[in-house]
Amino acid sequence: MRFAILCHDKPDQASVRAENREAHFAHLDAYGDYLIEAGPLLAEDGSHSVGSLLIMEFATREEAEKFVLDDPFHKANIFESVIIRPYKKLLPKT
Repeated sequence: MRFAILCHDKPDQASVRAENREAHFAHLDAYGDYLIEAGPLLAEDGSHSVGSLLIMEFATREEAEKFVLDDPFHKANIFESVIIRPYKKLLPKT
């Protein structure tokens, strides 16, 4: 099942994000077979990251939750909130 994972950062987390970016990318690489799409959410002016959006394929919600709990960004306490929702792609049809 696909899951949309929406993570919103606490305010002023740019330096903490930078400190943990390489470990975060290594975590994503380890889940490469599950990763459909991922990227940062940006401030309105596009100047910096304010969160993350990931579309992942997992067998269960528990696997999605484990992915988030093991993410170095989560371990660094960057996120103000994390929402995990089942996701169904409709468009574009491919």
